[in-house]
Amino acid sequence: MSEGRTLDLKGLKCPLPVLKTRKALKSLQAGTQVTVLTTDPMAAIDIPHFCSEDGHVLVSSEMDGEHGRFVIQKG
Repeated sequence: MSEGRTLDLKGLKCPLPVLKTRKALKSLQAGTQVTVLTTDPMAAIDIPHFCSEDGHVLVSSEMDGEHGRFVIQKG
């Protein structure tokens, strides 16, 4: 598993968190982990859906109020 990076996408609204996450993952090797930070409440639905559609692993998902933290491993 490769060390990843953190994407601070706080303040962005749907669909931007997913679009920016997809773009970031394209340049990374399979197995790399990315932590995505959001404030969009829809991210709790959109990020897991994006992972299942694109073949990535959602390692962890946390929502604390409107703040979301998602760890994704590129498939």
